[in-house]
Amino acid sequence: MADGATRSVEALLRAQLAEPACIWSLGGYGTAATFARDPGEPVRNPGPDEMGLVTARGAIVLAAPPDLRPFAYETGFADGWSQAVALCLPAAACAMGRRRVLTELGPDATAARPQDRATPLFDLGLGLEAADACVRTADPLWIERLRAGLGRSILLPDHPAGHVLAETRLHHVFVTRLGRIEVYPWRAADGTSGPGPRSHILPKLLALRRTHAATAPIPGELVPCGGFQPAHPLRDGSGRPIPFDAARHGAFGHLLDAWGDPALVALRRTVLAGQEPDPSRARGRFARSAIRAARAQRAAMRA
Repeated sequence: MADGATRSVEALLRAQLAEPACIWSLGGYGTAATFARDPGEPVRNPGPDEMGLVTARGAIVLAAPPDLRPFAYETGFADGWSQAVALCLPAAACAMGRRRVLTELGPDATAARPQDRATPLFDLGLGLEAADACVRTADPLWIERLRAGLGRSILLPDHPAGHVLAETRLHHVFVTRLGRIEVYPWRAADGTSGPGPRSHILPKLLALRRTHAATAPIPGELVPCGGFQPAHPLRDGSGRPIPFDAARHGAFGHLLDAWGDPALVALRRTVLAGQEPDPSRARGRFARSAIRAARAQRAAMRA
């Protein structure tokens, strides 16, 4: 990617980092960490030369390697649509550790916060193509449990630290070629785990060894390492319904124009203009999904 294009991608990332309603993710199919924040939540930069955000609940630190390719797309459902920008690298450039057993990596020297940089980091060994899914802890008891299971798959039913997958008292750290997301232990004021940084690990989906969901029209030569969901026209950052926001709708339209599949974008424009798409161009899963999304948007605009 030329220098100008790299700067354009970096500008895209910085603009979305500045938007509190944007939700970020890094990881792979079946497991990922997400970073989200409340509009008034205190936030700081991870460092003077770093691109990212740090809150009391988590952190995101990003980079824009020269071959980073954003890919914007929509997915239509029976009653609405989702919108996302996948952050992709060529298959040859995305690889991380690909470990399949629990592995101690030593102190997390590149942690987002200085106080975490001497804390041991453990790769869970989930075998992801483009991410290392890790936990970090300074708790001696947890360190002992994790070290007791080194060199074995943590997905085995008799693994001594297998319950770490659901443990919320540890730091969950997902690292890719694009950067990292860190999820710190936190609970909402009402005692629930409300909107905010979180991670999920779904062994049944991991077993499929996919790089992304089949509904995402990612070009075959690319592997998504993460992505973001920009502010949605019908939902706030917590997923609650809001009146249709034309500015948000237009903003994502600009992202599609810049980073989407031109054929799918053309179908969207046709439907939004109140016209029926050419049947010869409306074939295939991705085309049908784009049409459903555009029709849902037209209905929302008329409501």
